[in-house]
Amino acid sequence: MKLSNNKILITGGATGIGLALAQRFIEENNTVIICGRRESALQDASKKLPPVITKACDLAIADERVRLFKWIDKEHSDLNVLVNNAGIQQWMSVTDSNFFHRAKEEMAINIEAPLHLVSLFLNLSSLTTIMNVTSGLSFSPLAKVPVYCASKAFLHSFTISLQYLLKSKNIEVIELIPPALNTDLGGKGIHDSAPAVSGFIQAAFEQLEQGQSQITYGFSEAMLKAGPDDIQKAFERMNPAS
Repeated sequence: MKLSNNKILITGGATGIGLALAQRFIEENNTVIICGRRESALQDASKKLPPVITKACDLAIADERVRLFKWIDKEHSDLNVLVNNAGIQQWMSVTDSNFFHRAKEEMAINIEAPLHLVSLFLNLSSLTTIMNVTSGLSFSPLAKVPVYCASKAFLHSFTISLQYLLKSKNIEVIELIPPALNTDLGGKGIHDSAPAVSGFIQAAFEQLEQGQSQITYGFSEAMLKAGPDDIQKAFERMNPAS
């Protein structure tokens, strides 16, 4: 994708990877819109990035996804890049009493929302690029976050199909595959020892400039290149026998 002079929507753009992407895209001379559920987080993002445009939206709710698209279609009909970044990570076990309830919440954000948004935003004649954020855990799951890993594996597979399906429409589909990074995904403090987001963003933009369609870093690069034995070994390292 071209890295400047775009109008970009980043879902879940008020914190973490989404906010870092917003900052870098603004630095590259793009117009950036971010959406998120928490108005307070959007306000904080606006203070850090004054040029950013914000929109409160709960992507877990289908009607709000439709309202988001209608607002974009009316106010920003020249938008050409959709970044499906919003995601939640639930640390839980299948034996938890509220497992299915929390799993449904996770699937609504991590699976239903990006699929629905892709379907909606393909109605924009200006759309040139879709970017889906998956995870290194798409390839080898961490069993403590079982639905998160499965949802990202789903999105990884869907993105590969989307690349094929939209090629004839000249819509570029890019997969960002981050490893665990130092963000609040899953809860504050959980990933404090993980690599900084800044390193991933720098590597991602270098790969985007090279025209790559699968963007990796560290663990996710190793997983994308791994064979079955390597993936099994990674699974055993992340999920030691009790």
